[in-house]
Amino acid sequence: MRITELFQRGEFVLTAEVGPPKGVELDHLIKDAHEYLKTRVHALNVTDNQSSVMRTGSLATCKVLKDEGLLPIFQITCRDRNRIALQSDVLSAALLGIENLLLLTGDYTTLGDHPQAKPVFDLDSVSLIHAVKRMEEGFDIAGNAIDGAPPKFAKGAVVSPCSDSVDVQLAKMEAKVKAGCEYFQTQGVYEPEKFIKFMEQAKQFGVPVQLGLIIPKNVGMCRYMNANVAGVHVPDEMIKELQADKEKTKAGDTGVEICARLIKECKDYAQGVHIMSLGWENRIPEILDMAGIAPITPVV
Repeated sequence: MRITELFQRGEFVLTAEVGPPKGVELDHLIKDAHEYLKTRVHALNVTDNQSSVMRTGSLATCKVLKDEGLLPIFQITCRDRNRIALQSDVLSAALLGIENLLLLTGDYTTLGDHPQAKPVFDLDSVSLIHAVKRMEEGFDIAGNAIDGAPPKFAKGAVVSPCSDSVDVQLAKMEAKVKAGCEYFQTQGVYEPEKFIKFMEQAKQFGVPVQLGLIIPKNVGMCRYMNANVAGVHVPDEMIKELQADKEKTKAGDTGVEICARLIKECKDYAQGVHIMSLGWENRIPEILDMAGIAPITPVV
């Protein structure tokens, strides 16, 4: 099932992010997906060597999750593949029944555990979206015909509504929509007023947007994001909130409360929520309960 069908039905679409391990043991990931996420989110993003750290592949993990009765979203980045490999992986996804894509440029290799690796970036996210759209029309990006029936996907991308350069983000969003993007997930939002203001302008594009949340684990994590993650800013007041009760923060309760509050403040301006839990999948049901978001019927 393509998640664009859920948006078209007017559903508030819920997704979460899971990261493949640096190895082939997926039992823990599968267990968490069934225990904490199957009845709380419609689909699961599977990261593609997130932060340029080598891990088991996103596409293979998507196939495993699909076989488990879950709905995966194949994140695919331009960092590690040229246009031949990117298009080949997109066709492979269609062959395996993976219908949902999140198309990204990707983090630079120097951020990861193989800093000497050569970055590719033959395409960027906009040109990758365009390439997938062309494949849906029956041609590769070079204009060569694709054999048989063309694939069909739900094509997603990312936008950063809390960036200092709002006009740049709106321009990038417009370019992605023109290239064929059908839905957006935002970078982590901690400033609801900026998100709401951005969404008032972004609604002109007529494309659904999911509010992106990263569960804030501690002060150090927030300060790291402020210094290193483009488009993310955790306000001083929120950092003080995490500092106020260290035991509560250590237990994860403060981060849960912050995320639930952000959903409540922003949900009227979004068409869904995407939660990046960074290993805290067990807290996602609690966040959604506190935000007043009911369990869902799993979709495949």
